[in-house]
Amino acid sequence: MNISSKTISSDPSRLARYVVPATIMLSFVSFWRAAAIVLSDLGSTAFYIGGITESAIGKAAPWFILAIMLFSYAVRAVYIESCSMFVRGGVYRVVREAMGGTAAKFSVSALMFDYVLTGPISAVSAGLYLVGLVKQTAIYFHYPELPGNDHYLAALFAVAVTIYFWWTNTVGIGFSSGKALRIMQITTVMVVILVGWCLLTVFTKGYQPVPAPTLANLKFGDDALGWLKGTVAPSLTAVAILIGLGHSLLAMSGEESLAQVNREIEHPKHRNLIRTGFVIFLYSLIFTSMVSFFAVMIIPDAERPKYFDNLISGLSMFLVGPEPLKLLFQGFVVLVGTLILAGAVNTSIIGSNGVLNRVAEDGVLPAWFRSPHRKYGTTYRIITLVAALQILTILISRGDVILLGEAYAFGVAWSFAMKALAVVVLRFTEPGVERWRVPFNVRFRGVDLPVGLSMITVMLFLLAGINVLTKTKATISGVLFTIVFFTAFTLSERYHKAHHKGRKEIPASDGGPTKGEESEMEVFRLEVGENLSPKSLGVRPSSILVAIHDPNNLTHLEKVLEENNPVQTDVVVLSINPECAESGSTNSLAVEEVVNGLETKIFSKAVYIAEKAGKPAKLQIGTLIRQVFPEAGCYV
Repeated sequence: MNISSKTISSDPSRLARYVVPATIMLSFVSFWRAAAIVLSDLGSTAFYIGGITESAIGKAAPWFILAIMLFSYAVRAVYIESCSMFVRGGVYRVVREAMGGTAAKFSVSALMFDYVLTGPISAVSAGLYLVGLVKQTAIYFHYPELPGNDHYLAALFAVAVTIYFWWTNTVGIGFSSGKALRIMQITTVMVVILVGWCLLTVFTKGYQPVPAPTLANLKFGDDALGWLKGTVAPSLTAVAILIGLGHSLLAMSGEESLAQVNREIEHPKHRNLIRTGFVIFLYSLIFTSMVSFFAVMIIPDAERPKYFDNLISGLSMFLVGPEPLKLLFQGFVVLVGTLILAGAVNTSIIGSNGVLNRVAEDGVLPAWFRSPHRKYGTTYRIITLVAALQILTILISRGDVILLGEAYAFGVAWSFAMKALAVVVLRFTEPGVERWRVPFNVRFRGVDLPVGLSMITVMLFLLAGINVLTKTKATISGVLFTIVFFTAFTLSERYHKAHHKGRKEIPASDGGPTKGEESEMEVFRLEVGENLSPKSLGVRPSSILVAIHDPNNLTHLEKVLEENNPVQTDVVVLSINPECAESGSTNSLAVEEVVNGLETKIFSKAVYIAEKAGKPAKLQIGTLIRQVFPEAGCYV
């Protein structure tokens, strides 16, 4: 049905009134923009991973970083398979489906440790780059050395950045894909100049060779062996290489962002998800690994430890060329670093918000956490909790990026490992589910054996295990954090179930959950509009109107979205609620009366279908509306 360009009612006393779920904006982005969003998080590690790894294992560090970046493509395949099964394929959702609530709560606790550390390490690193630039500039202009501890100044900057992004997320100022794409374009310019200049320096001045990744060339730092120090284990080649990889694992942090951005990728969603993964892999492989190689090749051994906190800045100062030009390029590096590292802070808050929303949806956290802000419609309580934990982490670390990096690796390792194990389990518990599969599968007696997936999982658990043994501070802090969050989740879930124990169950026909149904009910901030028309909805006159009412029978909506070209035509979805007119005058109806449990389920299902298709359904600029007719009832 096409929507007319006329309003529903021209009589001012009987204007068409409708309710809009204003917190849902179904817009989708290209794989280029999706890759830019993930790289705003993943690419930030290039600014600090080289210094962290070399301080732990010595000059052979670049080879281990390269190995981890190659391995990241295999880990990315695990995320792609999980996303092909679930539109929102985050760790909590996948582990819960595969291994139950207890394992899911453990996994999301480790993942939250990852997210809580992402913001501080990125913000502190950005602060150290800024402080380094200021001091280098002062030296160039012959000013006396500036006062203040570098790490304390970086921590102060990090707190300010965290507060800023807390505010933008509370207000709802989104980090758009356009901004992310622009940052990555600027970063690409910097990377091209850096690589070209480094190659010119190598061919002009020569270079220091990067030692091969052998046992003899691994020089473990004082805190690099943890509980293995003094044992025979580090002298074994296989164990030593595993330790080196464990200290480099941080290079692929940010992979979870791929699952978060999956819901925003446009049609064809799965093909574009694979393209997104390849772009991310190629870019991060070149940027992250080459920076670490050039740093060892160009910066003298005696000088390099001074720049472990801001390695790319140090690299820029040892390139061939005049000092003013190198200082100018260092300023450009710091500008780019600040942009991309600040973007990682924002991504960490967004990711944490998304994960805790999924946990709250499942009844593990009280609905109080998901209550939208009265003015901005954001889940501000979750955002405030995450920001407060990040600021506390910055203050405890006092700006020590090496310490933050070690702790960060704990959450990264265990969230990856649990996610991979869950996908392995789902291969056997849900073999018939349509999905893309991680390569290398062997058919044996009618069963697909996930050889490739299992090898990735084993490797991830080995890396997680070696990190536990070699990073004492990280293990203690990570375990304590995980236990605290796991306990909080468990107690909250028990209280929630006890609180609702005596309540009457809502049948599926009235909006209650059905067996096996997606437990992804959206929380909407609702707004009432007047004078319903294509103009008030922000849609074109030739838009398609899809009527729905049964949340368990939306195949016609799926078909319309699959066949529709959003460039040419908009889709508006409506659902009839005949009981609304019986509750009284339509002019005095409260929004809560209009949108009951059944309507919320319909809204949520329609949002899920649109996300799965990767095509928008309109809410003003697009999605679900409610039209109230005084004679006939209510429409959503």
